[in-house]
Amino acid sequence: MNSAEHASPPEHVSAEVVVEVEGCAAADAHAVFGALRTAFRSDRAADDVPREMAGPGTTVWTSTVDVGERGTEPEPRPLTAPVVVTLQGGYWAVDQLCAGLKPAFAVTVLGMAAGDQEKEVELRLETLRRTVTKGAP
Repeated sequence: MNSAEHASPPEHVSAEVVVEVEGCAAADAHAVFGALRTAFRSDRAADDVPREMAGPGTTVWTSTVDVGERGTEPEPRPLTAPVVVTLQGGYWAVDQLCAGLKPAFAVTVLGMAAGDQEKEVELRLETLRRTVTKGAP
């Protein structure tokens, strides 16, 4: 990546992204939030472990992530099943967050809704599969 991709947000542009994780196991939500905490600043502490909620309906876990400063690149994290994540924020901030997830997961964009100042992106995250090159150690 070039330095422009890691640049600070343009002046008067929010670096916050609201992240919603839904319809998955609590352990998978925890893996997603852990990767985000490694890559950026988050309002979810490391010991804030998502818990399954009893009852009808889908459980949705949320977090606000500040992508204004990059942390370290997250390691690949296994998931028990694909996870749907919705990101809401400014164009620059959402793009930074998407880029921050790619070292940890296989990321597929499912859809996007764009507005004047913000966009919403729905992603599917899956366990990152490394390709093995024949003859590689």
